Amino acid sequence: MQSHADHGADRRDEARQALLDAPRIVVDRVSPCIDEGRFAVKRCVGRPVTVEADIFMDTHDKLGAQLLWRESDTASWHVVPMTLADNHRWNASFTPSAPGFYQFAVEAWRDEFATYRAGLLKKVLAGTDVALEIREGLLLLARLQAGQDHAQEEAFLAEAVKALEAPGEAQHLASGLEPSAFADLAPLLSAYAENQRDCLRILLSNELSRHVDSRDFVVRSRDFPLRIDRKAAAFSSWYEMFPRSQSGDASRHGTFDDVMRRLPAIRAMGFDTLYFPPIHPTGRINRKGRNNSLQAQPGDPGSPYAIGAEEGGHEAIHPELGTWEDFRRLKAQLADMGMNLALDFAIQCAPDHPWLTQHPEWFNWRPDGSIRYAENPPKKYEDIVNVDFYAPQAVPDLWLALRDILLLWASEGVDTFRVDNPHTKPLPFWEWVIREVQDEYPDVIFLSEAFTHPKMMNRLAKIGFTQSYTYFTWRNTKQELTEYLLALNDPDQTEFFRPNFFVNTPDINPRYLQHSGRPGFLVRAALAATLSGLWGISSGFELCEAEALPNSEEFRNSEKYEIRAWDWERPGNIIEDITTLNRLRSQYPALQTHLGVAFHPFHNDQVIFYSKHAPGSALPHARLIVVAVNLDPHHVQEGTMELPLHLLGLEDHDTVEVEDLVRGYRFDWHGKWQQLRMDPHDMPYAIWQIQRKGPVQ
Repeated sequence: MQSHADHGADRRDEARQALLDAPRIVVDRVSPCIDEGRFAVKRCVGRPVTVEADIFMDTHDKLGAQLLWRESDTASWHVVPMTLADNHRWNASFTPSAPGFYQFAVEAWRDEFATYRAGLLKKVLAGTDVALEIREGLLLLARLQAGQDHAQEEAFLAEAVKALEAPGEAQHLASGLEPSAFADLAPLLSAYAENQRDCLRILLSNELSRHVDSRDFVVRSRDFPLRIDRKAAAFSSWYEMFPRSQSGDASRHGTFDDVMRRLPAIRAMGFDTLYFPPIHPTGRINRKGRNNSLQAQPGDPGSPYAIGAEEGGHEAIHPELGTWEDFRRLKAQLADMGMNLALDFAIQCAPDHPWLTQHPEWFNWRPDGSIRYAENPPKKYEDIVNVDFYAPQAVPDLWLALRDILLLWASEGVDTFRVDNPHTKPLPFWEWVIREVQDEYPDVIFLSEAFTHPKMMNRLAKIGFTQSYTYFTWRNTKQELTEYLLALNDPDQTEFFRPNFFVNTPDINPRYLQHSGRPGFLVRAALAATLSGLWGISSGFELCEAEALPNSEEFRNSEKYEIRAWDWERPGNIIEDITTLNRLRSQYPALQTHLGVAFHPFHNDQVIFYSKHAPGSALPHARLIVVAVNLDPHHVQEGTMELPLHLLGLEDHDTVEVEDLVRGYRFDWHGKWQQLRMDPHDMPYAIWQIQRKGPVQ
């Protein structure tokens, strides 16, 4: 039985150890970081990841710090020394070369030898006697040498100790050193004896400091998660099409071969992500008719979002589109053209989806034995039923089945998934399944189609969605656009939220476009293409298709409910303009991101004026992209704009060289105030590149 005295001694030992284990060095405010490291920060391949941290401790002793990083599935860490910037803020950078999940951490310590070295240097500069300090250095090196594990460092330190102990030996060692950063101390060292001078050259040499591991009070941050994506995660131009409408004949269901014939025209417009709504068999029970009518007529194809029929479910291809071999030929052509394929992932079932008979336990049945249809009053979706993620027998079988569907399509080369209404499905499911898929296929991108409240949209982005739909579709005025872009550029949000500016969707025919004519389509295209690295259109936008059902944002004769045949050369189309916008995006890095935007005065509320600079470029910028857009699609607008000459390091009266990137000519602007007149029926937007007059350094 333990005595009271023994128990008290144990408590004192525990308290002593707790005090010794308490970190003496502070590592704080590590960035980049989301919610104290709960979620992964997002970056792209080839872009440096800069890590910063506040690092300090009591006393004025010298500190050392390093950045540790690794891929999550590897055991070894890469090490990068950190540099002190100012105000105890340290930083270092690394550049991951492949998509995947990573971790990083910050490690700091008291550098005993660097502290000694700094004190020795101060006394040398003061010209004081340092004989005792040299002996202290000898003892410090001897003690540190005893703790060394590397033979090369042991040999160097052993030679240093020998040189310091034996008069006349130091000169030999010192002569083999690289030129020291303290070479300018030579006049100050002349006051010391020859052997002391050589000893000081050794003790103050940069080379010796690189070989001395004198870490004390080591502290390490937590491991922070990082997600690295391929470039298309942040920069891509999306084109959405219904494959069944590509035959050119409204009476014939399109095929993958028809899509392949359309691809050259789509690629020529500059789009690099082709996006399909669901391509699975379509249900027959409660099939929707044209314009979302409740009664389908013979030959009506129904909505592709009513997934599943006797031919199969989410793992199957609609038989009228073609076979798996046809799909693979399409995917091969896309790869040859440098295009990504995005497929809709909609977790919903037609009433005749095979799962309802094979796995009835995955659904929520009503007391009368019927199943509840999807509802979003006043919209009616009798052709759709939803699974129950938390039904007693759905976990984990339903979750695994959905994961395996994604893995199946990823194995067939689908590298992007546009997820339908993810905010109506459990957040834990998305966090789990996205990680499961990306662990096996690191290149896969997930786009969240969640038009819901901002906190849910942000949470979806945090838990793993690569990109997100946005409110851009409904931001039309100068004030709305300015406030929204500034919010998207908030430093906290930029770590996880990548906005995809779709100008329309099969479900959204924006009211702005319904009555704005061709100029309005040009306005929205120019805004989306220049304000975000990610933008997209649904087929028909390039033809200025905007006919709507009364008092709604629904398209009349929507492709969602019928096969359409399009005249791709229809008069008034904006194909050439879209092609130009995508060409400029590919040429100018400033247009490949929503970051780096600044809004500038234009003395007319109908005209928005902003600049973009390339990511990572420092002030003053060598060049700027500046954009003006007339938001009024009906009337000429004019006014005075204030050029951001200060961003180029110029004065208000200086001259800049200007290149009109749309019309293709050059001229000069003198001074920061310039007049502009914009006729929406001619060209409602202008994109210029401006730079200092003369050669740019």
